Amino acid sequence: MTPMKNKIRPVNVTADRQQRVLTINWNDGRECCYSFAGLRAVCPCVQCQGGHDNMGRPADKLLLEKSADPTLNLDAATPVGSYAVQFVWSDGHDSGIYTWDYLYNACLP
Repeated sequence: MTPMKNKIRPVNVTADRQQRVLTINWNDGRECCYSFAGLRAVCPCVQCQGGHDNMGRPADKLLLEKSADPTLNLDAATPVGSYAVQFVWSDGHDSGIYTWDYLYNACLP
């Protein structure tokens, strides 16, 4: 039997609603900061991705980095099992399920 590879998982997730930044510390020591506007812009839900044919793509890092909306805020974050988080944005959108893999791979250097 082959040993399971260690999965990258968050050890700490912090939402700074004044700075509008989500910070995730990962179990491999990496720290990633995401603007709320950037996360909202790369929402992985079927509606935001433009249909089922476009699902499963990695986050657009340029869009994640360049998106700005000084009015957008994070109202809530709910764990989805042990593999994802679902955000409720101040614009009312709440259908995106952001897997930990999706967020880790979206991290900007």
